Amino acid sequence: MRLSMEVDGDSQPQVVPRDRRPDALGDFNVLSDEIVCSILTLLSPRDVARLACASSVMYILCNEDPLWMNLCLNNENRELQYKGSWKRTTLHRLQVLSKCEDPCKKPLHFDGFNSLFLYKRLYRCYTRLDGFAFDQGNVERKTNISQEEFLQQYDAHKPVLISGLADTWSARKTWTPEQLLDKYRDTPFRISQRSAKKLSMKFEDYVSYMQEQHDEDPLYIFDDKFGEVAPDLLKDYSVPHLFPDDYFDVLDSDQRPPYRWLIIGPERSGASWHVDPALTSAWNTLLCGRKRWALYPPGRVPLGVTVHVNDEDGDVDIETPSSLQWWLEFYPLLADVDKPIECTQLPGETIYVPTGWWHCVLNLETTIAVTQNYVNSNNFEFVCLDMAPGYQHKGVCRAGLLALTEGQNGNSDISELSRKEKRVKVRDSDTEVATNEMEFCYNISFLSMFLDKDKDHYNSLWSTSNCIGQRELRDWLWKLWTGKPELRDLIWKVGACIALHADKWSKCMEELCAFHNISLPADEEKFPVGTGSNPVYLANDNVVKIFVEDGLEASLHALGTELEFYSRMQRSESSLKNHVPNILASGIVFLDNGIYKIVPWDGKGVPDVITKNSEIHEIFSNTEYPFGIWSKKVFEFRKAGMSLEEMVTCGGQQTSIWPYIITKRCQGKIFAHLRDTLSCEEVSGLASFLGKRLHDLHVLPTAPLDDSAYKKMEKEIGIDFNDKINLPNSSKVFFTILNTKKKDASSRLAKGYPIPSALIEKVNEYLPNDFLDLHSLFQDENGKFEVKNCGSWVHTDIMDDNIHLVKNGTSWHPSYIYDFSNMSLGDPILDLIPIHLDIFRGDLELLKVLLESYGLPFGKRKSWEDGRHKVRRISYLTMCYCIIHEENILGAIFGMWRELRTADTWEQVEEAVWGHLNNYFS
Repeated sequence: MRLSMEVDGDSQPQVVPRDRRPDALGDFNVLSDEIVCSILTLLSPRDVARLACASSVMYILCNEDPLWMNLCLNNENRELQYKGSWKRTTLHRLQVLSKCEDPCKKPLHFDGFNSLFLYKRLYRCYTRLDGFAFDQGNVERKTNISQEEFLQQYDAHKPVLISGLADTWSARKTWTPEQLLDKYRDTPFRISQRSAKKLSMKFEDYVSYMQEQHDEDPLYIFDDKFGEVAPDLLKDYSVPHLFPDDYFDVLDSDQRPPYRWLIIGPERSGASWHVDPALTSAWNTLLCGRKRWALYPPGRVPLGVTVHVNDEDGDVDIETPSSLQWWLEFYPLLADVDKPIECTQLPGETIYVPTGWWHCVLNLETTIAVTQNYVNSNNFEFVCLDMAPGYQHKGVCRAGLLALTEGQNGNSDISELSRKEKRVKVRDSDTEVATNEMEFCYNISFLSMFLDKDKDHYNSLWSTSNCIGQRELRDWLWKLWTGKPELRDLIWKVGACIALHADKWSKCMEELCAFHNISLPADEEKFPVGTGSNPVYLANDNVVKIFVEDGLEASLHALGTELEFYSRMQRSESSLKNHVPNILASGIVFLDNGIYKIVPWDGKGVPDVITKNSEIHEIFSNTEYPFGIWSKKVFEFRKAGMSLEEMVTCGGQQTSIWPYIITKRCQGKIFAHLRDTLSCEEVSGLASFLGKRLHDLHVLPTAPLDDSAYKKMEKEIGIDFNDKINLPNSSKVFFTILNTKKKDASSRLAKGYPIPSALIEKVNEYLPNDFLDLHSLFQDENGKFEVKNCGSWVHTDIMDDNIHLVKNGTSWHPSYIYDFSNMSLGDPILDLIPIHLDIFRGDLELLKVLLESYGLPFGKRKSWEDGRHKVRRISYLTMCYCIIHEENILGAIFGMWRELRTADTWEQVEEAVWGHLNNYFS
């Protein structure tokens, strides 16, 4: 190593090691240590281990334990056992620890290198908090507060620390690490950490980890399912009397968002700066240890925190230092006037955090707590606002006026970084934010000013940061509307009008009723019904449905195909028409200079208002149904070739033209409202009914595709098939669409519901090269192969809100299936997917009953190439359909079969969900 000489006065020359960083890092020397360490987290553990051999500085950077903690957690998705260090833990999981360990080998040490970044991180990992002085803080403290006082002075207004609420709980005595360890030693609890991976640890292993670890941001038990894995814990506490209401409790347990958590963590652990999901309020009761809290009122972003808001779906992402880092490095920089509201919480105390308040928690010692989030009348409007379409209001709710761009509030320090995303800057201590005479106010009237009036709930991309899905939101508001009539004024003003834009659709509904001489809905039916993706209203003996989902072109195809299907069904001898409600009217409603106009339309021909619309692509005007099934197949192909962003742009275009349909109202109730009250015999009867109706549907004659229409489709979608296979034109279209959907399957899965990364990596290997290989091929006398079973009418959307039951005596019996707007031509197996997942909730016995009454041979798939066992499994084909499905089918699968979240192969998922189909023969 090259050395340099330094002389200090009369002292002897000292040999100073030369900085080894430039030579050791080469071109990477221009990057800071922080950036280099960030890059290393993107590599695999094996690559980091190899890179450690490249140079002395790389050896230092690649052997830092916080790096290996990131590597381990980013590659884990299962139960974890800590092995004394994160590098050892990672190597143990990779089953290479024994090959890498040498008990005689000592770590290498190098002079000539220092790093302030690594030093600070090392300090944070080993600092102790028992030497830090924390006062009681300035959060108001109350004892024996009445519910009336709490609601008037604090609820949704300001935080308060309350004593005495947990005095009678068993948890006050039994929730200690020692006692919990005795009872729940082998119970796995979920761990909170900065990774999308799902991680859990047995409590015995977690206690051992707490005692051994030296992490800056230690793993933290933050388990919203503790009541399922350890139900006795729910008996140890009760919801304090100050928080009696939670409007989310009207949802089924599998629909409601997470709301209660068991929280256990060691010294230095905690929750970094955040606003609670959906702008809910929360209470947190401490049973063991001490917590330090810091809070800021809504709209005031803490120093060091950055808020990102996606301007397409409103997804909110927050960049924040760990709670320990913030207290050590950012808190000392604050002037007194900029410091947060603070307090130290002691055992037995309950802190209330109002809606929209920023808060950060640091555990000063090992702590155990329980917390719950809730929605009541005082924060309901904020929760609904949070799920309204658009992005700007979400930024304002969290970051206040800092979320506004330069042109909106005059603050030149806030810039738009890209078309897709706006980055809300943190406040610098010497920067004043100009408000342009607009004062931030956290009330619904002010915040709703920032809603995007052009965005609509039904055809806008749903934010992944929303606490529930679109369907669950509609179901939630409808259940509140019917179950809590005393809240209807509030529900309509905020839930309906802000979140669903129901006022707009209600006005449209009134015009349709007047045009068709239909009585207006009763007050209790003013709210749209069902959980479907279009507004549906009950009006006396009628059901009015307005098509808005995915924009005008998709809506026209939805109604056009439904009308074509009804027509062909009525002309047939099928018994299916006895179980489908009659159509009373259909047409187009549109706004012309602010006035609603209505044009009746039976699906034949093209109304002038559509012909003149520039948004519509080429129309099959020479066919009986210009927006019928074959025009819809071309539309499906265009969608299949689109990226998610293109689909959103296409479907999210605002229009003032909407197709509609009016059908006869069915007596009885939909299955979704009866599910929990039906007996096993009644549900089994429903399964048998569905099997018979599917039989009727799948044998119904399909619409022919004439040569001229096919040539038009062939030109637009580029169909090309081997002439040795005798495919009808309809089948060529079907397989072309399937293979197009397959092309970007892995990228779509990565953007959707959290799926094990191991499965995403293997999806292209699992899917067939050509979907044609998976279908029954029969050789004719000329040596050509012919495809069977791919051109039936399929509903594709038989779900729990599309099935009606009537009461006969004391029992419920299925009567009708409706909502045929998603009709298509394809493989009959497609109809099994929503039925098995949504109606049967994965119950294999019900699926068996359905198949017994179905009686058609879609279970007999034959391979045209000997030895291809994979293609002979009906379960494999069904799983492939699930993977490329445009709906969130995999979300439903991994939501119901939680054990599959640790699956290593798609074959495991296939066998668990669809394996029973392989036993079906007709």
